[in-house]
Amino acid sequence: MQPLELWGGHECTVNRLGNAFHDQTLRSGHHHRPGDLDRFAALGLKALRYPVLWERADPEGRGRFDWRWTDARLGRIRDLGLRPIAGLLHHGSGPRSTDLLDPGFAESFAAYARAAAERYPWIEAWTPINEPLTTARFSALYGHWHPHVRDERAFWLALLNQVDATRLAMREIRQVRPDAQLIQTEDLGRTYSTRAVAHQADFDNARRWMTWDLLEGRVTPGHALWRRLDGFGFGERLAAIAEDPCPPNVLGVNHYLTSDRFLDHRTDGYPPDRIGGNEFMTFADVEAVRAVLPAPGGLEGALDEAWTRYGRPLAVTESHNGCTREDQVRWLRDAWEAAQRLRGRGVEVRAVTAWALLGTHDWNSLLTCQAGHYEVGAFDVRCDPPRPTALAVEARRLASGGEAHPGTLGPGWWRRDIRLQFRPVFRTVESPEPRPAWGTPAPSPRPLLIAGATGTLGKALARACEWRGIDYRLTGRGELDLEDAASIAQLLAACDPWAVINAAGWVRVDEAEASPEACRAANAAGAVTLARACAERDLPMVGFSSDLVFDGRADRPYIEDDVPSPLNVYGRSKARAEAEILALGGPALMVRTAAFFSPFDPYNFASQVVRTLAAGQSFRAAVDLVVSPTYVPDLVGAVLDLLLDGETGLRHLANPSAVSWAEFARLVAGALDLDPGLVQGVPGASFGWPAARPAFAALGTTRGLLMPPLEDAIGRYAAAMHEAQFSAEAEALIDHPSEARTPVR
Repeated sequence: MQPLELWGGHECTVNRLGNAFHDQTLRSGHHHRPGDLDRFAALGLKALRYPVLWERADPEGRGRFDWRWTDARLGRIRDLGLRPIAGLLHHGSGPRSTDLLDPGFAESFAAYARAAAERYPWIEAWTPINEPLTTARFSALYGHWHPHVRDERAFWLALLNQVDATRLAMREIRQVRPDAQLIQTEDLGRTYSTRAVAHQADFDNARRWMTWDLLEGRVTPGHALWRRLDGFGFGERLAAIAEDPCPPNVLGVNHYLTSDRFLDHRTDGYPPDRIGGNEFMTFADVEAVRAVLPAPGGLEGALDEAWTRYGRPLAVTESHNGCTREDQVRWLRDAWEAAQRLRGRGVEVRAVTAWALLGTHDWNSLLTCQAGHYEVGAFDVRCDPPRPTALAVEARRLASGGEAHPGTLGPGWWRRDIRLQFRPVFRTVESPEPRPAWGTPAPSPRPLLIAGATGTLGKALARACEWRGIDYRLTGRGELDLEDAASIAQLLAACDPWAVINAAGWVRVDEAEASPEACRAANAAGAVTLARACAERDLPMVGFSSDLVFDGRADRPYIEDDVPSPLNVYGRSKARAEAEILALGGPALMVRTAAFFSPFDPYNFASQVVRTLAAGQSFRAAVDLVVSPTYVPDLVGAVLDLLLDGETGLRHLANPSAVSWAEFARLVAGALDLDPGLVQGVPGASFGWPAARPAFAALGTTRGLLMPPLEDAIGRYAAAMHEAQFSAEAEALIDHPSEARTPVR
């Protein structure tokens, strides 16, 4: 076997909702950014799945093709030495003049394929239609996409039309290039179930093969689903396909953490949106990884089954996980290692694809709306130019070798107990079991060192590391004295961390006015001493600064390039730390942030608002001081991602907003069903604070918006507070029934 190859591709779906087309290539900015191709090639890819999409070349379906965009892009791909795998339809239904149920769909599509092959006869590998079965389900069975039909016969018709379109397209392409290769992609998972829903699981597990079974000419009398399709009047059509099959040269397996499903007839305990059914019964349908014991077979099981069934070369053609950065890396690495294990057992897996190189937009809603939900890929397109992430580093490592990032060596969430979101169920519909050799990666021997064990930020970072499976060590002043260089050197030598986050420091803004030397020692001198030790060891380090480095005279949110001009001792200590740490030249990241709020900190401003208003008392808040509040869970998530990505320099991280403290208090009150009218807006000067505050300290950024909007953050804060209050009341009711109180609602 040839060495395992790394392929790539950007999410390029063009799907239709009603009369509107939604183009992921436009949404990612790739349409206007040809330099992305050089970024892709630098990852060490051998091949690139790339769109030559029908809707983009001929949007109205008039047979007049505009090749200008694809000419330029494919020419550059060729110059870069990449092999393109040309895709002609990607979750689409064709130009405006047709759809998946159109009797002329296959012939029209084949004509486009012939034109594309004549335009690019040097292309050997083709995926005429990506995931025909999945596209038919979403378009004609569930009604999500055009033509928005919900009917089983229409679903089978849409699938057969796409299979015929693929067969005819490959016939046309091979008349131009006889050795053209068909790389046929399809989402592949397995459905598990309780015994009561085994009939539906059996059906799903037969249906999942239909794209490849049809192209192989296997759907004949005796096939598990032949009788069902024949009952819909497709018998003659099945016979015609079987007599003139078009077997794929390579089976492209697309597998996600949502691909394996679990069906449960006991619907209690599942959210309403997870409950569906068939004509016989109601059942819950959830991700198998979230419920079943033992764990589902996953990608390795899917590849193993496909090889056993067809014996054809395989490739993992999509491998994306929309979650935290280290788990994105682990998911791609898991795919690579699974492919290597299978190859060791004689399974011909040719490639693993780093899919969604530019991330995805709104796939969490199955592209049924444009809500602005973005999942980062190997490059973060919220920055201009796109910023390479830890996933890009991992892709380069897989392609060329090297050591894995120590912060990503722990097991992914799908391998840990936290995967079980619903009540665990021992599955009864069997499939190949995960083999002992699959194993669980050993934890990283090098931890992430976090300074600041007693503070809100340090605790939040430790909590996030626990959840994300990142090995860490949280230290307090007794173990790590930032004013003692010897103490720092001793701990760094003993701990051997892969990075350091300094969440320690002086936080009492007003008390700093009376103790300026102590504040400067903690926030500036100590922080710089730690940063210098890290720079000498080339250790990545993250430090934190504040919006209080600014004087508030701006008429727009402050950005990273704005010159600090602090009004108080605390702000001056942070400004000094920023300047001296960044001047050291090591791999340091300084994060300016502001106005923390968190459900885990009872002392922050938002918590004070909740306690006061819940007691029916009025709450005074400054109406003339504008800030950008920061939800701590969002902050620590973004910081860990940036650290794993290797980011350095200065960044602003706050939930995008510019609100007065009084406005912030009212937003919190409204989200928690408290009375916003109890919030009294008063001048900041009325509080008599010793430290001067900037009138306007909102934070903006020129380095990409990584934090969700403030309203979204407040909504999640409110949900967490409701949950915490409910838990507290439940405990009180159990321990002291007479003392239970009504939860905050």
